[in-house]
Amino acid sequence: MKIHQKYIERCIELAKNGLVKAMPNPSVGALIVYKNQIIGEGFTSAYGGAHAEVNAIRSVKDKSLLEKSTLYVSLEPCSHHGKTPPCCDLILDYKIPNVIIGTVDSNEKVAGNGIKKLIEAGVNVTVGILEKECRASNIRFFTFHEKKRPFIILKWAESQDGFIAPKTKKEQKPVWITNEFSRQLVHKWRSEEQAILVGTQTVIDDNPKLNVRDWTGKNPTRIVLDQNNRIPKESHIFDNQAKTIVLSSSEIDFSENIANQIANFLFKNNIQSVIIEGGRQTLQTFIDENLWDEARVFRGELFLEKGIKAPVLQSKWTERQFILEDELLIFKNYD
Repeated sequence: MKIHQKYIERCIELAKNGLVKAMPNPSVGALIVYKNQIIGEGFTSAYGGAHAEVNAIRSVKDKSLLEKSTLYVSLEPCSHHGKTPPCCDLILDYKIPNVIIGTVDSNEKVAGNGIKKLIEAGVNVTVGILEKECRASNIRFFTFHEKKRPFIILKWAESQDGFIAPKTKKEQKPVWITNEFSRQLVHKWRSEEQAILVGTQTVIDDNPKLNVRDWTGKNPTRIVLDQNNRIPKESHIFDNQAKTIVLSSSEIDFSENIANQIANFLFKNNIQSVIIEGGRQTLQTFIDENLWDEARVFRGELFLEKGIKAPVLQSKWTERQFILEDELLIFKNYD
């Protein structure tokens, strides 16, 4: 069993290479072992491309060895036709006799059918190796398919005295509470999620671009709440750098359960993850409805003395780190 864990750990490491580009597909890692030697490895290609199992099989130079090998994969091989053919069919075509799987795929299109197909074809299948770790590596995917909503990340920066912004400003731009390295990290986070969401007042006060500038990666889809269509059309969010979706009273009822309605809208639009960056009312709405998975809270050295109070989160942080003088607290709302 320990040797299985060793190879599944490697699959999880491989999966990290495709995490961002694979979405909304899960990023999977796969490898092929012959006589205790890894003869092939692969991870999920960018969305629409080959899956991990396919890339691992392709990487094997001597295909005749596959009939005597073991395939390790962090997620159940697919059994249905999507943008690519079923991975199960390829495994059977090459007569791979043993398949070790980290965890079952909860997508209703798969959901154990891949495992069933392999077993019925005579393949020796083992399931549930480092299952918790494999699920964690694709938590966005599992949240989306099991909870029928995106993985939701809350993010804000607050001053030492608990404010996220001054009451009034002379210019229409953010007041930076954190240092440039913390801000660069935020851009990295943006590149890792499918969407970014802010409320009306944040756009009016700060005129943010909500894109990835200090990091290399794809801009997330911008989701903006604007109940009464108050946001000026010349705002940065309406440039062509990224797709923008405006949610007004035509799309959701702002009188109740706003966070839940937003989550349902994102789910229906196949958005698996969203990072919510403000303002206070928007963030607090998701907190009050207990509709969040992670909160990432910066605390800078700045004292504002008065202003807009930071959201109130009744949870204990699970991780704490420092980025020079900035403190970063991570809160998790899942097991």
